[in-house]
Amino acid sequence: MTDHSIDRRTAIGTIAGAAALGAFAAPSHAASVLSPEALGWNKATGAYELPPLPYAYDALEPHIDAQTMRIHHDKHHAGYVRGLNRAIVMLRDIREGKGDVGLIKHWSRELAFHGSGHVNHTLFWTGMAPAGKGGGGYPAGDLAERIDRDFGTFEQFVAQFKAASKSVEGSGWGWLVLDTLSGRLLVTQTEKHQNQTMTGAVPLLGVDVWEHAYYLKYQNRRGDYIAAFLNVVNWPEIGRRYDAARR
Repeated sequence: MTDHSIDRRTAIGTIAGAAALGAFAAPSHAASVLSPEALGWNKATGAYELPPLPYAYDALEPHIDAQTMRIHHDKHHAGYVRGLNRAIVMLRDIREGKGDVGLIKHWSRELAFHGSGHVNHTLFWTGMAPAGKGGGGYPAGDLAERIDRDFGTFEQFVAQFKAASKSVEGSGWGWLVLDTLSGRLLVTQTEKHQNQTMTGAVPLLGVDVWEHAYYLKYQNRRGDYIAAFLNVVNWPEIGRRYDAARR
């Protein structure tokens, strides 16, 4: 039987180096946005676990329905966690001479896909809150000032974020990121969970535009879903991410 436990340094180093955080950000910035605990790292078992939602399944109604939340979190996100753990173990086995070296490319791709899926979804859930209870409204403080500086107005940011997210080809994500080199906020797209990411950019706000995120309620109306998503954005949390990314 294969021992699926892995040490903390191997797990965190692998996901940070090759999965979504590695694609988006340097390790110092990655650590400021997510912790091993936030990603469900279980030191006792040596594996990642699915973190619970920070609110009830129906807490984002009517903007995002409870059935979608339950399936999205309990099935889709859980699948990425399983895939991530398997990829890490298989790559470890190859390093230890117990696996096929010719499969390194395959398992590296699996690591990037499932690891990025896990990180992206963790950011997605915590980047939302029930409307009127932390969700919706407008950003404040330094983040609000930077949005005005880099996009002109909040409304112009929203227009660009909606357009970019709606036009992702196939499955993927729309993002507000901080480019740490220029110090500017940018709106970007990601295909799947990991393709076409921008090296050196810290993810602040992401909207999942895979069909499983919205199809039960919105069918093919991706634009309506994105507009509804903006009603539950947890701007205080996004502001904290921005502050951490600037350190």
